Amino acid sequence: MPAVDWQAELAALKTLSADIGNDPLLTQGAGGNTSLKVDGTLWIKASGTWLAHATERDIMVPVEMAPLVAAVEAVDPAAEQAQQFVVTELNGSGLRPSIETTVHALMPHRVVLHVHCVDTIAFAVRSDCAEQVGPRLKGLNWSCVPYARPGLPLALAIAEHSGNRPDVLVLANHGLVVGGETVKEAAALLADVKARLRIVPRMATTPDLDELARLTAGSDYRLPHSEVAHGVATDAQSTALAAQGSLYPDHVIFLGAGSVIAKGNEDAAAVVKRMGTAPVAIVFPGIGILMRGDAVPGADAMARCLADVLARIPADAPVRMLTEEEHRQLTGWDAEKYRQELARRAQKKIA
Repeated sequence: MPAVDWQAELAALKTLSADIGNDPLLTQGAGGNTSLKVDGTLWIKASGTWLAHATERDIMVPVEMAPLVAAVEAVDPAAEQAQQFVVTELNGSGLRPSIETTVHALMPHRVVLHVHCVDTIAFAVRSDCAEQVGPRLKGLNWSCVPYARPGLPLALAIAEHSGNRPDVLVLANHGLVVGGETVKEAAALLADVKARLRIVPRMATTPDLDELARLTAGSDYRLPHSEVAHGVATDAQSTALAAQGSLYPDHVIFLGAGSVIAKGNEDAAAVVKRMGTAPVAIVFPGIGILMRGDAVPGADAMARCLADVLARIPADAPVRMLTEEEHRQLTGWDAEKYRQELARRAQKKIA
């Protein structure tokens, strides 16, 4: 691709990234990532940055593909440290590449978009995901990839499905990946898949804001940034699903394992006392949710995401929750600790 063309494509990717990042039904907070391959260099979103900021901040990091792909093929732990392969002289931001850089590097497409589309996730958390999405994706070259921890394990899982060079990947308990030769082509495919997998959500009742104000007494809790987030509590079916555990990685990273459900007449202070710690979010069935006062914006984004996803899962759906071992892999991972630290630094700047 000529220099002028790839620069125009990178600019187009940034515009598309911002559009994706500003749609909470496609990605939330620092989740999701986009990339462009140019003459052996992979330009990919930096870890901990928001796609929504793509046109106003320098969030794309250049990575040398050949040694990174070689590390993945050798199952070398170095592949988990994508910052080792950054083209330093082009990395003005000094940031690390996305934790899912290996996934983008292994995709054969020039442009790759990875999103946490809530409609897709509502299918991806089902044990019968492939059977459910198959008819909807008919005519497309797609694959359903079993759950694997983001990073090298996910890249290796995707590699097992690379034989047919799928353009669409539905990642179990995670999200969606699409690829194309141009930004325009990838954007069109993403829009097509999103439309095909659209699910009409259940309507939740209105939260009881007066009661929530009472429940914050003596505690450092507040209302969530989005009123949509209350749906986890005001829709009984969603509450029952939330009580079963965690559905996808970013929930664990930003909200903790599972969901904390208040009991009986507990207020926020009583829940904290019972738990022995202050959870990031508390679900008050039939009333609404409260967020811890210092919760980062990414946590609020994930609180809304949970409500959006749960409202799209039928009561009779066979749902697969993340296991205890999968929780442990996420919370003890250096790449995620780095992403959380960036979120905390951003929160301090806002404060």
